[in-house]
Amino acid sequence: MSDSNKKPNVLEGFKAFLMRGNVIDLAVAVVIGAAFTNIVNTVVKGVINPVVGAFGTKDLDSYSSCLKGPCEVVDGTEIGIRIMWGSVLGATLTFLITAAVVYFLMVLPMSKYLARRAEAQKAQEGAKKTPEATELEVLKEIRDALVAQRVPGQSAPSTQSHQG
Repeated sequence: MSDSNKKPNVLEGFKAFLMRGNVIDLAVAVVIGAAFTNIVNTVVKGVINPVVGAFGTKDLDSYSSCLKGPCEVVDGTEIGIRIMWGSVLGATLTFLITAAVVYFLMVLPMSKYLARRAEAQKAQEGAKKTPEATELEVLKEIRDALVAQRVPGQSAPSTQSHQG
C-alpha cells in the first residue's frame, strides 16, 4: 500500500520540477547554445581557417608536430607520435569567439539594462522616501510648537517617566 502512495508523490514532484520556469529556460538555452555553436564553428572553418591559410595551410587541423620518430603514413598506418596542436588552436579560437560574442551581445547589454533598472528603482524609492522624511519633519515641528506653548510650571506627559 505504501508503494501506491509513493508513486503519485514522485510523479507529482517530477511534474512540479518540469513546470518550473528554470527547467524551460535551461532547455531553451541548451537549444540556442547548440545552434550558436554551429554558427561559431562555421565562422572558424569558413573565415578564420582561410585567413590562417593565407599564411600557411588551409586548415588549422593540419598543423602538427612530430613528437617521436618520423611522422609518416605507411600502408595506411601512421608511424610516430604526432601532436595535433592546430586542432587545439582551432578549438581555442572557437571558444574565444564564442565567449566574445556571448559577452558583447548578451552579458554586457544585460548588465547595462539591469544597472539602468536598478538606478530607476533606486530613484523611485528615493522619491517615495522624500515625502516620508518631510512628513516626519512636520511632525517634529508640531511637537516642538506644542512643547513651546506649554505652561512653564506644568509637566508634560513623557514616555520616559515610567522608566525612572
